[in-house]
Amino acid sequence: MNRTDRLYALVEELRAVAPRPRSARWLAGRFEVSVRTVERDISALQQSGTPIYAETGRTGGYCLDTAHTLPPVNLTPEEAVAMALALRRLEGTPFRQAAGSALRKLVAAMRADDAAAAQALADRIHLVGGSAPATMPRAALGALPVGRVLRIGYADRDGAVTTRDIEPVGYVGIRERWYLIAWCRLRGSVRIFRTDRITTITPTREVAPARVFPEDELDIPGAQRERLTLFARISG
Repeated sequence: MNRTDRLYALVEELRAVAPRPRSARWLAGRFEVSVRTVERDISALQQSGTPIYAETGRTGGYCLDTAHTLPPVNLTPEEAVAMALALRRLEGTPFRQAAGSALRKLVAAMRADDAAAAQALADRIHLVGGSAPATMPRAALGALPVGRVLRIGYADRDGAVTTRDIEPVGYVGIRERWYLIAWCRLRGSVRIFRTDRITTITPTREVAPARVFPEDELDIPGAQRERLTLFARISG
């Protein structure tokens, strides 16, 4: 389990037993990490605005203050990812930390299956250079959901349009442009589509087979690429 997933799971574990506490030792055993790691994670969550407090005593531990948390939020996975992308536009502003805290609270209040689906979708969106491109062409906006076959019109560099059935697997944002990564049935391989060359998108009823995001097949240096996260970046 990576740290982002563990932070979310910690909040959900404390929410499930609230107002009863969980000790750092118990949490360490639950997530198969050290007590010191749990204490660092709890500290990071507290600094991000999550209402966790320590209860002292032999039966004490960490508690989530449910009076200051949100009830289940009906955000869709796509809406949560859209908020995370919007948040990246606040890099370098005085409101970046506050916005990150707000997003963390919303994700923590989502239903567990929706939050997991949102993070799975976020994992398929990679950014180069740290920030998200400002806009995406209107014709490409319907391509975000992964798992459904799409029929697109795609223009080559000379403007000739072909019709293709594709299976979207993710996005890459580079500077001011978005690229759709998809399995192209016409070519029988993974292709990178410039979204400004997508002329039409028609969703089909066909469910696409599960495919992984082909990081090794993308001609983008790994050191310059990072996955989108639903959580604010936390140091330490």
